[in-house]
Amino acid sequence: MRRSALALLVAFVLAGTTAALSAAAPAPRFSLPGIPNPGVNMRAPEIGKYGGTYIISQISDPRTFNPIVVQDTASGAVTGAFADGLVEQNYLTGEIEPSLAESWSVSPDGRTWTFTLREGIVWSDGQPLTTADVEFSAKAIFTPGVDNSFRNLLTFRGEPVRWRVLDRRRIQFMTPRNQPPVGLFLRFIGFPIVPKHKLEAALNAGGQQFTQSWGINANPRDIVGSGPFVLQSYTPGQRVIMLRNTRYWKVDRQGQRLPYLTRYVILVVPNTEAARLKFLARETDAYGARPREFAELKALERQHNFTIYDGPETFTREFLVLNQNPNAPISKTKVAWFSDVRFRRALAHAIDQQTIINQVYAGRATPPTSDVSVGNTLYYNRNLRPYPYDLNRAQQLLAEAGYRKGPDGVLRDAQGNVVEFTIVTNAGNQDREAIGNIVRQDFVKLGIRATFTTEAFPSLVSKLTGTYNWEAIIIGFTGGIEPCTARNLWLSSGDLHMWNPNQKQPATAWEAEVDRLFEQCGTEVDQNKRKAILARFQEVVYENLPMLYFPYVKTQPALRNTIGNVKLGLQGVTGELDTRYFKGAYRP
Repeated sequence: MRRSALALLVAFVLAGTTAALSAAAPAPRFSLPGIPNPGVNMRAPEIGKYGGTYIISQISDPRTFNPIVVQDTASGAVTGAFADGLVEQNYLTGEIEPSLAESWSVSPDGRTWTFTLREGIVWSDGQPLTTADVEFSAKAIFTPGVDNSFRNLLTFRGEPVRWRVLDRRRIQFMTPRNQPPVGLFLRFIGFPIVPKHKLEAALNAGGQQFTQSWGINANPRDIVGSGPFVLQSYTPGQRVIMLRNTRYWKVDRQGQRLPYLTRYVILVVPNTEAARLKFLARETDAYGARPREFAELKALERQHNFTIYDGPETFTREFLVLNQNPNAPISKTKVAWFSDVRFRRALAHAIDQQTIINQVYAGRATPPTSDVSVGNTLYYNRNLRPYPYDLNRAQQLLAEAGYRKGPDGVLRDAQGNVVEFTIVTNAGNQDREAIGNIVRQDFVKLGIRATFTTEAFPSLVSKLTGTYNWEAIIIGFTGGIEPCTARNLWLSSGDLHMWNPNQKQPATAWEAEVDRLFEQCGTEVDQNKRKAILARFQEVVYENLPMLYFPYVKTQPALRNTIGNVKLGLQGVTGELDTRYFKGAYRP
């Protein structure tokens, strides 16, 4: 389950000019006090009941409560419950629909977008939410020193989107030169809106001050939002407690104000096994089961009063990335190894993907090829074939690159340096830990002195995005059906272009090609041409392997049978937070 402010799924295709577009599905008209046109959640199959505490778990603490600077899922799980954007994604279809904006229109040349906010919506503290807040949020995104991923999404061929406030409810965004396709731009513009009256002073003090604002030590009373819940408390290493936002702007199909739940709690647990045990002990209501647990949990459904669903492959990619950053504080010799595509291809051939599928995922996964999951039936390039597990081919590639395995069984480069490096992943993720051990053993077979270790997720993210002091990391990225939205990852200038981030000019020819492909993808309106662009993108990634992918994993969400409005959507999402409810007796 997730609320998606920044949508990442399927794009609309628009031929010719457009005007007065509205993606709203037909819905009954209701009103709330002061809000003549609230949002109506038409996706929930049932009318719910009020009350109850819904509890989930996650294995990492949030790093920030500032929605603009969030770059990790643990923080996003919190901010996604209290921060909304102008538009939102339909979790069932991937389409973009109105959110804080009740409608929008686009000029005939496709470059000027006018969004109209719902009348009367307010922040959780009762202050009006206006276009001044939208303008402020956009300004924050483009303020130097504000660490965020939205800037890349809203910059086209080096030119940022511009904006103009028309009045308290209407704001225009102007794209430079080439216009992105309608659906794609709407995904780009779905950034979270934050309150000017709470954060203006921090932004006036500078980008760094804004980035640090609403940190995990902030007073929850100072954090206000527009989503279904508001932050009540956070206890590090234990839990986040959120309360129902009584000023939320959405209703159900009978006009009742949402959400139904009184509380939403996120428990912080040390690892996935602890998450499983808490679910079986009925201390939590939902659990994202690991593939190897599917059969076991299926047998326990009746006894523990839950259902585990056989979902599709996730779009999330798990991978090993090697540090190619010349400015990273690690050995330049190692950067040279990691920057050699022959070295990376050799490692790809040395990874036994089938063993990972069998031992880690109990057969519930598909061998990988590139950055787009096989679950993405719209864009997955079926012409690519997984790198076969072939140690002879791996050794051949290493030999061509000048590496030699000595009588002692140790691999050395052409200068005689022992090839050794450390692989790290986040502690508590048992699947990644299992993969790390398998991969380390695979690399040792080549004569590489590979070490595997774990550390806390916040520390890992800080190294990836801040200090760059790492050698090899196993981590994952969430994603959607529309790969072009991952600009902060794939553009060479991106801050999450983790193997060599924030490049002023592409360091390699293939990265320059990916830059071009992403700019084309961001402006191409012909769907078939977009498919061709993304097919080529996958080929480039497949050939150059900036990340060594692990199998595409099937989803198997488990949910307590007492929970209502369960409907399986894209990537195994089981419903939406604002329409969750307890069918019978509930936890107070």
